[in-house]
Amino acid sequence: MTSTHGSVTLDRQRLRGLAETVTGAVLTPGTDGYDDARHIFFQHLDQAPAVIVQPQDTDDIVAALAFARSNGLEVAVRAGGHSGAAHSTVEGGLVIDLRHLASIDIDVDDRTVRIGGGATAGAVTGALGEHGLVLGFGDTGTVGVGGITLGGGVGFLSRLHGLTIDNLLAAELVTADGRVVVADADHHPDLFWALRGGGGNFGVATRFTFRLHRLDQVVGGMLILPATADTIAGFVRQAQHAPDELTCIVNVMPAPPMPFLPPEQHGRLVLFALVTFAGTATEAEPVLAPFRALATPLADLVREIPYAGMFQPAPEDYRPVAAGRNGYADDFDRTSAQLALDTLTAQLAKPEVQMAVAQLRPLGGAIARVSPDATAYAHRQRALMVNVAAIVNRPEELDAQLPWLDALKAALCGGTPGGYANFVYDDGPDRIHDIYPADTYTRLARVKAQWDPDNVFHRNHTVLPAS
Repeated sequence: MTSTHGSVTLDRQRLRGLAETVTGAVLTPGTDGYDDARHIFFQHLDQAPAVIVQPQDTDDIVAALAFARSNGLEVAVRAGGHSGAAHSTVEGGLVIDLRHLASIDIDVDDRTVRIGGGATAGAVTGALGEHGLVLGFGDTGTVGVGGITLGGGVGFLSRLHGLTIDNLLAAELVTADGRVVVADADHHPDLFWALRGGGGNFGVATRFTFRLHRLDQVVGGMLILPATADTIAGFVRQAQHAPDELTCIVNVMPAPPMPFLPPEQHGRLVLFALVTFAGTATEAEPVLAPFRALATPLADLVREIPYAGMFQPAPEDYRPVAAGRNGYADDFDRTSAQLALDTLTAQLAKPEVQMAVAQLRPLGGAIARVSPDATAYAHRQRALMVNVAAIVNRPEELDAQLPWLDALKAALCGGTPGGYANFVYDDGPDRIHDIYPADTYTRLARVKAQWDPDNVFHRNHTVLPAS
């Protein structure tokens, strides 16, 4: 018996041999658990892998890689499954699904944690919070630790504690040829440099060791203001000049039908900000007062909460059909804000568009105090990260959104170069050079040539091995 997927034909006996070799599950089409395992966050990116291996340890990953190479299968690695470029799945290939490598081992006294590559940001944040400890892991609880770390890690605490990679002490990796190595500042330092922002180009990251920070609670939550050009531009400007303890994510988007918002606001554009201040309410009050003074808030849910409270639960069955564009800006003013408002208003009038959003993330702080060549994430001096996105009803409606997404992103970025690996949906050979400037790319290519000369790990924003 054989199983055919794409251009690859798998012998059932070989599949049985793989299943007997690994201790974790080996899933193929038609087996229990296959459909659940093959789904990733974005509905329209569903693909049908020939094999999904859910390893229990590094030996399972070594076996899975050997099987893929001997059978000519493309390899994808899935942590949380949030890749907007579909990197965590592959049609007719082999997916290494890390969801069971989710251990969280906390050393409270040493303020370090060892985390399995398949753990989620929400699970780790909750576990650390029980000890009054924190680690910056983006802003979505279901994102996988492996993916967000390898891409850089921008989140609620970035201006105070830096990116996720700025707190990384070591990473365990299974390489294409089956070696299990640990990279840190003293062991394989070039590989350690590359793993901090270079994505999944170099192997399967199975475990990370991080430095932790003491933080019992934050002043954080949603602050929703009317969306005017003056309010948006003023909010972004103040967020850029705020103390490092404050990190803001500023969304210009239609108001969700939340019960604490007036019904007449539902569906209208608002400034929907997520703010996090690392400190007490007394310390936060003078910092937040200028933001609240920009306009009468439509909703103000900013209060003292455990840091884990910033990660709001999401419906398990939420799987959007979405397209997005990402870049950086060094300036944002009233003209930029008005352009965003006008563009979003026009797009939201279309019946197929469920959501259109422009997101601005003021950076700086601890991010910018790291040298641009210290890690593979090189955009340290950029002032703002820009994301624009559309959610539609059906996959066939996505292509029509790309022109306005490209145009709005280009206008808001104003010629500023760069892209953030974890938010770049439009994959391609040219985009890689936005993510990694020339010197960074050259160095990554040399590391790639050493650790993955055959480019086995190319289901990512691919760095080609230096020849």
